[in-house]
Amino acid sequence: MAKSTEVQNTEPEHLEPKQPLSRTPLYDVAVELKARMVPFAGWEMAVQFSGINKEHEAVRSQAGMFDISHMGKFILIGENLIETLQPLVPSDLSRLQPHQAQYTVLLSEQGGILDDIIFYYQGEDADTGCQRGVMIVNAATCSRDKAWISAQLEPTDITLEDLTKYQALIAVQGPEAVSKLQPLVSEDLQSIAFFGHLNATIFGHPAFIARTGYTGEDGFEIMVDPEVAVQLWRSLLEAGVTPCGLGARDTLRLEAAMALYGQDLDISTTPLEAGLNWLIDWDSKQDFIGRSVLERQKAEGVSRRLVGLEMQGRHIARHGYPVKVRGEIVGEITSGTLSPTLGKAIALAYVPKDFARIGQSLDVEIRGKTYSASVVKRPFYRSTSRPQK
Repeated sequence: MAKSTEVQNTEPEHLEPKQPLSRTPLYDVAVELKARMVPFAGWEMAVQFSGINKEHEAVRSQAGMFDISHMGKFILIGENLIETLQPLVPSDLSRLQPHQAQYTVLLSEQGGILDDIIFYYQGEDADTGCQRGVMIVNAATCSRDKAWISAQLEPTDITLEDLTKYQALIAVQGPEAVSKLQPLVSEDLQSIAFFGHLNATIFGHPAFIARTGYTGEDGFEIMVDPEVAVQLWRSLLEAGVTPCGLGARDTLRLEAAMALYGQDLDISTTPLEAGLNWLIDWDSKQDFIGRSVLERQKAEGVSRRLVGLEMQGRHIARHGYPVKVRGEIVGEITSGTLSPTLGKAIALAYVPKDFARIGQSLDVEIRGKTYSASVVKRPFYRSTSRPQK
């Protein structure tokens, strides 16, 4: 893999105990396509197929597809599901209508981020009165999230079904995502709003389709049975959709300034420090886990912020590299790459709030030498074809 597009093999090892690597339903297809496989969050995953830059460009200009079956997939069912989940997140889930979704975070009592998730509300069953939703969580925190959520739900009647090992998940992303996927889906994809979702039919089989993604482009994430996933992947391949791996997924999400849990977010960071203030519904929400700590941090002001950096040259700031001001270490790079779209070295870093202003000059230590960088607005790249929420 090219040095300019390295991807972390996994999130920090402390998140999950080491176990034999799992394989997704699309593992054999990836090997057949001669993908380079690497360990990632307990799974054996494709890091690249035809090349990271080529895959990256395909998503920005046409359409690419990703096997993201390693992500945690929970089905939550029960009376008063929304009300029961409200204390677990800082976002107001009561605002969700059926077929709408919310990106949010799970928080510790200290306000630290346990994980960032998406909750898809599917509505209420007219016969049983039970509400239903899908929750997608990060692979590296799946077991921990499941245990934590289950503990918070006791002693309610809410059930959590873990479909992680039983369902496949494919992301189809890019300006041509609709035109490439539509011939294979019975329902009208254009009817799905950004961050919307529906139960659909693919090859006569049930499918859950959401207009979400991790690339900054328009696209869909499709959850189906394993055998349907293989058929879907092969059909998309025949239609000219480019297979993409974790390497391109990382460069795409970084250009869009989307955080990666375990690097840009973790239990030691709060939503206010990470620039996720917009997730917190202070006024419409009652108490939620970590609220008192966040209220205090809001009143006192954060001591550090997650910022976007643009290097002055093509030197790449990697995860863990020191950020300096006048020779003193003041922060740390959390993610960095050479942007294939922009042709510039970009990064995310936590720095003290006094050095977080747009235009602020900083230095990054790379292999013992310091190189200039400046704080810039996020995202680094904004799609012109992505629908608005």
